[in-house]
Amino acid sequence: MNEKQVGVLGATSLAGECILRQLIQNGWHVNAFSRYAIAHHHPQMTWRQINLPHPTDPDNNDNPIPYWLCAAPIWVLPGYFDLLLTYGAQRVVVLSSTSRFTKEISSDPLEKKIVQRLIDSEDKVKAWATAHKIDWIILRPTLIYGYGRDKNISEIAQVIRRFGFFPLFGPAQGLRQPIHVEDVALACCRALDTLNLANRSYNLTGGEVLTFREMVRRVFEAQNLPPRMLTVPLWFFKMALWGLKRLPRYRHWTPAMAERMNQDLKFDCSEAQRDLNIVPRPFKLMATDLPRQLKQ
Repeated sequence: MNEKQVGVLGATSLAGECILRQLIQNGWHVNAFSRYAIAHHHPQMTWRQINLPHPTDPDNNDNPIPYWLCAAPIWVLPGYFDLLLTYGAQRVVVLSSTSRFTKEISSDPLEKKIVQRLIDSEDKVKAWATAHKIDWIILRPTLIYGYGRDKNISEIAQVIRRFGFFPLFGPAQGLRQPIHVEDVALACCRALDTLNLANRSYNLTGGEVLTFREMVRRVFEAQNLPPRMLTVPLWFFKMALWGLKRLPRYRHWTPAMAERMNQDLKFDCSEAQRDLNIVPRPFKLMATDLPRQLKQ
């Protein structure tokens, strides 16, 4: 058995792509599983197409893949349990989200459903892994950003570019800990090969705590634009969202997002930093972390 064989689900996601690069740099042979055929040539990578709704791998030659990383939404993973067992999975690292805590009191019914999906999926992963004597690690990042492809900082940047200002509800003093996607990927890779750690959950945060207002100000700064933040009442925010939802990129925006601008979404990351030997970077946006152009 080659202990450097790793299977990756969600390999084409933002976090997945960063994970692939770091795994290759660390000498792993990566088996990237996708629903689509992908032409990719690298001596340390094998792309494998899988079929849904019953995932199978026609390229499986009984070569074991003992280690697995799931960068896809955690509720996707149970659909692949049989696939992992087929390959003799021994250890699995899964990305979840601190949203399971921060959105429990959301005023938006859809967000509450997502929270429940996160909670239920974490429970399913733990129960399945325990039943099959598979080591598991669940990582819960806070607000992820990076490379202009995230759904957090990049969307704030898009609004700023389009309208020249950003609306804030109230003082917007709720605390945030944005984490760069490369730090998320590093944590995943460290969790994968720190074999003395098993059956643990960790919250992942960025290296700096700042207010929502300050976070938005830095997005202006990164684009060399003067900060124009307009404090608006909730009714105005709801009206603005009605207009924004005509643009596909903002269809998922809700009034609950405005309400959270004044909520502290702060977590203790000391255990992850200690056990995984990581030091997440402070929130300093680089040009590569911003969208290249406006998207509809």
